[in-house]
Amino acid sequence: MPIKSIYTTGEAAKICKVSQQTIIRCFDSGQLKGFRVPGSKFRRIPRAALYRFMKENGIPTDALDSGKRKLLVVDDDKAVVDLIAEVLANDSRFEVRVVNNGFEAGAQAVEYHPDLIILDVMLPDINGKSVCELIRRDPTLSDIKILCISGMVEADKIEELKAAGADDFLQKPLDVDVLMNRVCELLELSTTSAEEG
Repeated sequence: MPIKSIYTTGEAAKICKVSQQTIIRCFDSGQLKGFRVPGSKFRRIPRAALYRFMKENGIPTDALDSGKRKLLVVDDDKAVVDLIAEVLANDSRFEVRVVNNGFEAGAQAVEYHPDLIILDVMLPDINGKSVCELIRRDPTLSDIKILCISGMVEADKIEELKAAGADDFLQKPLDVDVLMNRVCELLELSTTSAEEG
């Protein structure tokens, strides 16, 4: 995948895991070098300038280095995990980590800070709804998208999950094409694996 050379303030904010306002403030104060698109108010940040800014401010540059979106798969069903991980790993835009319980999911949410968590609702230790609530209670994790998966079907349960903070829900058994499309939609990526400029 071609790594982008110019970023918008929104993209830079995502990479640095800060708010867009923070990026704009740093840009306007000259702390973060960049340029404005001629004839408009749009700010653009060259990759090298963003890299330097991240280094100077102690922000891990791995998101910029790989350019990949980080996904965390949480499920205790090995067959499901293998299927999801294989499908996602075949797409060069994603970096995938796998855990099999809610406790680990919470720990990885903080340490790994994925862009998206694919979360099984029925975990051996705590249920997916609790994991959603846990993540949503931490303001530093508010940008993480959560896609719940489960074999249970009651509509009210799905509503409960969404109320707890899930961004979307998919029924098991999973259709891998539907899963890929949902992941791409949640991460605002093109649903084809070709990168769009």
